[in-house]
Amino acid sequence: MKVSVQAVAVWGRIAPSHSITAIMITDDQQTIVTGSEEGQICLWDLSSELEISSKEILFGHTASVTCLAKARE
Repeated sequence: MKVSVQAVAVWGRIAPSHSITAIMITDDQQTIVTGSEEGQICLWDLSSELEISSKEILFGHTASVTCLAKARE
């Protein structure tokens, strides 16, 4: 069973940097994936009205994310 958790940003007066180094959009055009210089991968929801909202942030890379690719089923 897949459980979805809404992303919540928690920081002080200044948001952490997310210098985008790679970007990809899913085939259904509902999710944008970005990779950053800081090693984060972020998932963003894209509405039909072209509004973008944060979905998930994945941590763990120790180097810049310079390429994103989707896996086949």
